[in-house]
Amino acid sequence: MSTQILTVSSKGQISLPISIRKLLSIETGDKLVAYTSGDVIMLKTLKLPSYEEFEASLDEAQKWAKTVGYNENDVKDIVKSVRKKKQV
Repeated sequence: MSTQILTVSSKGQISLPISIRKLLSIETGDKLVAYTSGDVIMLKTLKLPSYEEFEASLDEAQKWAKTVGYNENDVKDIVKSVRKKKQV
């Protein structure tokens, strides 16, 4: 694991050192997600799937749904129930 000291600017911005960007293949415009726990901040690269990867995942999910007997209406009901739980 690599450790670097970063400085927060007056605008709340940080710069990732070139060594970290190269190591993780982070390029201009890439997205990062920040997780916090107590006083710890963890950054993770966010790589969106290609169209082909997304389509393959969707196909796999649809095949699984068929094997357990789910249909489109079941999915709508599941989404509604999850949304209700989040509101409580």
